[in-house]
Amino acid sequence: MEISGRIVKDAVTAKVSNGREVVNFSIAVNDSYRPKGSAELKKIVTYIDCSYWMSAKMAQWLKKGTMVELFGRIGLNVYTNAEGKALGSLTFHTSNIKILIFPKTEITSSVPVVQKNNQVKDEPDDLPF
Repeated sequence: MEISGRIVKDAVTAKVSNGREVVNFSIAVNDSYRPKGSAELKKIVTYIDCSYWMSAKMAQWLKKGTMVELFGRIGLNVYTNAEGKALGSLTFHTSNIKILIFPKTEITSSVPVVQKNNQVKDEPDDLPF
Protein backbone atom coordinates (compact mmCIF):
# COMPACT_ATOMS: atom_id res chain seq x y z
CA MET A 1 0.00 0.00 0.00
CA GLU A 2 1.20 3.53 -0.72
CA ILE A 3 0.26 6.79 1.02
CA SER A 4 1.72 10.28 0.97
CA GLY A 5 1.38 13.31 3.21
CA ARG A 6 3.19 15.86 5.36
CA ILE A 7 4.76 15.03 8.70
CA VAL A 8 2.89 16.90 11.46
CA LYS A 9 5.68 16.89 14.09
CA ASP A 10 9.27 15.70 14.30
CA ALA A 11 9.69 11.92 14.42
CA VAL A 12 10.69 10.30 17.72
CA THR A 13 12.69 7.13 18.28
CA ALA A 14 11.60 4.67 20.96
CA LYS A 15 13.28 1.55 22.31
CA VAL A 16 11.08 -1.50 22.74
CA SER A 17 11.50 -4.37 25.19
CA ASN A 18 13.60 -6.58 22.89
CA GLY A 19 16.22 -3.83 22.35
CA ARG A 20 14.99 -2.81 18.90
CA GLU A 21 14.26 0.79 18.00
CA VAL A 22 11.22 2.14 16.21
CA VAL A 23 10.72 5.54 14.61
CA ASN A 24 7.23 6.92 15.27
CA PHE A 25 5.67 9.85 13.43
CA SER A 26 2.33 11.06 12.10
CA ILE A 27 1.38 12.40 8.71
CA ALA A 28 -1.52 14.52 7.50
CA VAL A 29 -3.16 13.45 4.25
CA ASN A 30 -5.17 16.19 2.54
CA ASP A 31 -8.13 15.40 0.32
CA SER A 32 -11.05 17.33 -1.08
CA TYR A 33 -14.38 16.66 -2.74
CA ARG A 34 -17.37 18.54 -4.08
CA PRO A 35 -20.71 17.33 -2.66
CA LYS A 36 -23.34 16.43 -5.22
CA GLY A 37 -25.29 19.51 -6.26
CA SER A 38 -22.89 21.92 -4.53
CA ALA A 39 -20.27 24.29 -5.86
CA GLU A 40 -18.46 24.37 -2.51
CA LEU A 41 -15.24 22.37 -2.22
CA LYS A 42 -14.99 20.39 1.04
CA LYS A 43 -11.52 19.71 2.43
CA ILE A 44 -10.69 16.69 4.58
CA VAL A 45 -7.51 16.10 6.58
CA THR A 46 -6.78 12.58 7.81
CA TYR A 47 -4.03 12.02 10.39
CA ILE A 48 -2.22 8.69 10.25
CA ASP A 49 0.18 7.37 12.90
CA CYS A 50 3.18 5.65 11.30
CA SER A 51 6.01 3.41 12.49
CA TYR A 52 9.31 2.59 10.79
CA TRP A 53 11.41 -0.32 12.10
CA MET A 54 14.23 -0.49 9.52
CA SER A 55 16.65 2.17 10.84
CA ALA A 56 16.41 4.60 13.75
CA LYS A 57 18.77 6.95 11.85
CA MET A 58 15.87 7.84 9.53
CA ALA A 59 14.34 9.94 12.34
CA GLN A 60 16.82 12.75 11.69
CA TRP A 61 15.24 13.37 8.27
CA LEU A 62 11.60 13.11 9.34
CA LYS A 63 10.93 16.66 10.49
CA LYS A 64 7.69 18.63 10.70
CA GLY A 65 6.52 19.76 7.26
CA THR A 66 8.44 17.14 5.27
CA MET A 67 6.39 15.65 2.44
CA VAL A 68 6.84 11.88 2.33
CA GLU A 69 5.63 8.95 0.26
CA LEU A 70 5.31 5.78 2.35
CA PHE A 71 5.08 2.16 1.34
CA GLY A 72 3.91 -0.48 3.81
CA ARG A 73 0.88 -2.06 5.44
CA ILE A 74 -1.87 -1.07 7.84
CA GLY A 75 -1.90 -2.51 11.35
CA LEU A 76 -4.66 -2.51 13.96
CA ASN A 77 -3.99 -1.81 17.64
CA VAL A 78 -6.75 -2.94 20.01
CA TYR A 79 -6.65 -2.07 23.70
CA THR A 80 -8.85 -1.49 26.75
CA ASN A 81 -8.82 1.96 28.37
CA ALA A 82 -8.98 2.71 32.12
CA GLU A 83 -12.80 2.58 32.09
CA GLY A 84 -12.74 -0.91 30.55
CA LYS A 85 -13.91 0.26 27.14
CA ALA A 86 -12.39 -1.52 24.13
CA LEU A 87 -10.70 0.91 21.72
CA GLY A 88 -8.68 0.60 18.56
CA SER A 89 -6.42 2.62 16.31
CA LEU A 90 -4.77 2.17 12.95
CA THR A 91 -1.03 2.42 12.38
CA PHE A 92 0.78 2.44 9.06
CA HIS A 93 3.80 0.11 9.33
CA THR A 94 6.22 1.67 6.88
CA SER A 95 8.74 -0.49 5.04
CA ASN A 96 10.04 2.20 2.68
CA ILE A 97 10.12 6.00 2.99
CA LYS A 98 10.66 8.36 0.07
CA ILE A 99 11.20 12.01 0.98
CA LEU A 100 9.50 14.20 -1.63
CA ILE A 101 9.95 17.73 -0.23
CA PHE A 102 11.95 19.02 2.73
CA PRO A 103 10.35 21.88 4.67
CA LYS A 104 11.79 25.36 4.28
CA THR A 105 13.77 26.41 7.32
CA GLU A 106 15.40 29.65 8.37
CA ILE A 107 18.83 28.12 7.80
CA THR A 108 18.18 26.93 4.25
CA SER A 109 16.29 30.07 3.25
CA SER A 110 19.13 32.36 4.39
CA VAL A 111 21.91 30.44 2.61
CA PRO A 112 22.89 32.03 -0.72
CA VAL A 113 22.57 29.83 -3.78
CA VAL A 114 25.45 29.64 -6.27
CA GLN A 115 24.24 29.25 -9.83
CA LYS A 116 26.08 27.38 -12.61
CA ASN A 117 27.87 30.54 -13.80
CA ASN A 118 29.18 31.15 -10.21
CA GLN A 119 26.84 34.09 -9.59
CA VAL A 120 25.34 34.26 -6.10
CA LYS A 121 21.60 34.55 -5.91
CA ASP A 122 19.99 36.14 -2.83
CA GLU A 123 16.86 33.99 -2.75
CA PRO A 124 16.87 30.21 -3.19
CA ASP A 125 14.86 28.83 -6.07
CA ASP A 126 12.10 26.33 -5.27
CA LEU A 127 13.12 24.15 -8.20
CA PRO A 128 15.46 21.25 -7.34
CA PHE A 129 17.55 21.72 -10.51
